[in-house]
Amino acid sequence: MDTTEKNDVLRQVSHGLADAVARVSAGLVTVAGRPRQAATGIVYAPDLVLTADHVLEREEDLTIQTPDGRTLPATFVGRDPASDLAVLRVEGLNLSPVAKAEDAARVGQLILAVGRPSADGPMASLGIVSAVGGPLRTEWGAALEQYIRTDATPYPGFSGGPLVDAAGAVVGLTTTGLINGVTLGIPATIAWRVADSLTQHGTIKRGYLGISSQSVQLPEGQRGGGQAEMGLLIVRVEPNSPAAQGGLLLGDVLVAFDGQAIHDTDDLQPLLSGGRVGQAVKLNVIRAGALHDISVTVGQRD
Repeated sequence: MDTTEKNDVLRQVSHGLADAVARVSAGLVTVAGRPRQAATGIVYAPDLVLTADHVLEREEDLTIQTPDGRTLPATFVGRDPASDLAVLRVEGLNLSPVAKAEDAARVGQLILAVGRPSADGPMASLGIVSAVGGPLRTEWGAALEQYIRTDATPYPGFSGGPLVDAAGAVVGLTTTGLINGVTLGIPATIAWRVADSLTQHGTIKRGYLGISSQSVQLPEGQRGGGQAEMGLLIVRVEPNSPAAQGGLLLGDVLVAFDGQAIHDTDDLQPLLSGGRVGQAVKLNVIRAGALHDISVTVGQRD
């Protein structure tokens, strides 16, 4: 490949990235919800804006500014500090929602962090997806099933803005409000799911069993005839909790939840999602060397 051909390829890549920024920027707004630096919001559905919860330090006098320069009042639909996500309603917004990527983020993938922190227009930085991990225990005690790390620079005001692929589709939402100010991306599938629940119910249901536990290894002779090599030793059962009402006892070892193997608390927490609240689920526990099936109705944590 000669120099001219190389320059043509670089030019095409450069134009493609600029097109991706332009594509997603049409669905980004500036969110004024705190006295200092404004933040970014994503138009995720008609007249609905998804943003980071921690950038909304007041619940009144919220405004957003559109790409065409309009300043519009916004009202809360719902917020969830545990996932650092919030949804605002903006009557008369009339902006097309952004495109959500069909594929999940992959390590090594080119990624663009995009924000609209001011009326000056969009800002962007380029990097790669450096890690995809999870689950992650947030400062609020909730578990985020997955998170994205990137070396793209998160400029001030990028919280609430998108991480996008080379086609301009959103693969994640940027936030610094989950754990000690570290910049993370919430995968779009999770962010959209939380946003849908906030839009429908105004809050997120989080289930609980009412146990304290610790991870333990199970010698072959103590697996109750099962195959589980790890489990959760129950060291406390809260009185009148779902676990107590279902018959879980101190000293039981929880090895599976509704058919899903449980090795530690990080395995259990994502399974106690909002859809489980109020449902009876089958728990597999080892008690006195024997494997038992116990039905517990998942409660809702206040």
